[in-house]
Amino acid sequence: MANQREATLYRMILPEHTCPYGVRAKEMLEDAGFAVDDQILSSRPQVDAFKAEHGVSTTPLVFIDGECIGGSDALEEYLEEVG
Repeated sequence: MANQREATLYRMILPEHTCPYGVRAKEMLEDAGFAVDDQILSSRPQVDAFKAEHGVSTTPLVFIDGECIGGSDALEEYLEEVG
């Protein structure tokens, strides 16, 4: 699939908690035909550092073609707009 679009998804999967919004974002991307570079944040320090680096208060965070789309709600809106 040479024309398949790619997305990078940063989401939290900790030993005691899997973020449901990250699961939702991955499913939406896959359903829309994106190849997903699934970046797992697997410790609280890793999650906290990621949020500080990107100036966000929650995960997941989705990038498509190098552009930050946002979290799962923003991704849903983006996918509705682009079809």
